[in-house]
Amino acid sequence: MKHFILLIIISLFLIQCKNSENKNITTIVDTLSPIKYAKGFDIITKNGEKKLIIKKVFQNSKKQFEFTLTNKTNIAKNEIKVPVNELVVTSTTHIPMLELLNSEDKLVGFPHTKYISSKRTRKRIEENKIVELGSEQSMNTEILMGLQPELVIGFSLHPNSKLYENIKKAAIPVIFNGDWLEETPLGRAEWIKLFGVLLNKEKEADSIFKSIEKNYIEATKIAKSTTKKPATVISGSMFKDIWNVPAGESFMATYLKDANLNYLWKETKGTGSLQLSFESVLDKGKSADYWIGCGLYETKEQLKSANKLYKEFDALNNGNIYTMGTKKGATGGLLFFELAPIRPDLVLKDFIKITHPKLLPNYELTFFEKMK
Repeated sequence: MKHFILLIIISLFLIQCKNSENKNITTIVDTLSPIKYAKGFDIITKNGEKKLIIKKVFQNSKKQFEFTLTNKTNIAKNEIKVPVNELVVTSTTHIPMLELLNSEDKLVGFPHTKYISSKRTRKRIEENKIVELGSEQSMNTEILMGLQPELVIGFSLHPNSKLYENIKKAAIPVIFNGDWLEETPLGRAEWIKLFGVLLNKEKEADSIFKSIEKNYIEATKIAKSTTKKPATVISGSMFKDIWNVPAGESFMATYLKDANLNYLWKETKGTGSLQLSFESVLDKGKSADYWIGCGLYETKEQLKSANKLYKEFDALNNGNIYTMGTKKGATGGLLFFELAPIRPDLVLKDFIKITHPKLLPNYELTFFEKMK
């Protein structure tokens, strides 16, 4: 009997140890990815280590980059010490992401600072807290090396960049940001989570993105609530002899669809632009209700001076033409190029306000303005 009781006690002890062991294991198993829309990067926890995986940063490239995020002082290759306290970014689209996370003070250098529109970051430039690094593809590496940033967040159209290879050789980690390759507005905005994990502000980044996502979805529902027939829309303008219009799977086409509009090239394939002749655009879009996004022209006179045939379009003659060219920062940087990627909800509301003003009575246009 005693042996039987002893056997039970030993068995219970072993079960308890096994349960305790399993509990410890669960703290280091892989976690679910927090990325919902973006296809170009991921954040995972693997065997207790947090990893940032950059999946796509160049067109037609399948090469991936994996970085281990650590709090160690001495980092190895493909490791990044977090939180990053001093960094260089290379696209104006990165600026609002830093500001939304209240981390613009981490920025120490930027190429072509004149393109930055934000008043908050422009103030830091004027105070000489952000160093001018020249043009993005030919940055002054000597000045950059002197700054010794903990990280450079790069942007490049192709992988063969000697500039960034030289920066890496100086033991300065480089991460490429591929937000511009995302296929959906929310996918692009979700790249704020990359900055969140690098700055140890993951909760803040997640909260900001959820708010943007909620606003975008709500705006889509508002647009679909109208019983009016969707207005017809054209976009783009001529460059030399080619009219570039957004392809049917592009960002702009997605916005127009979600705004419950009838974009005249919505059935076409591709996420970039379609290169069309003036005649083909005129034939299809002469009677369109709206012309939204007519290049960087600021006035009707500028538009007509560039091509006298533009006056053939009803939207121009009826005053239903809207430009992003007038919304600029103090030194000429366009607000749309800087802020729109992280605020797709405001872009969508602009389209709704232009074409269904009664649906958003208290909203004022952020990026577009009626052309005068």
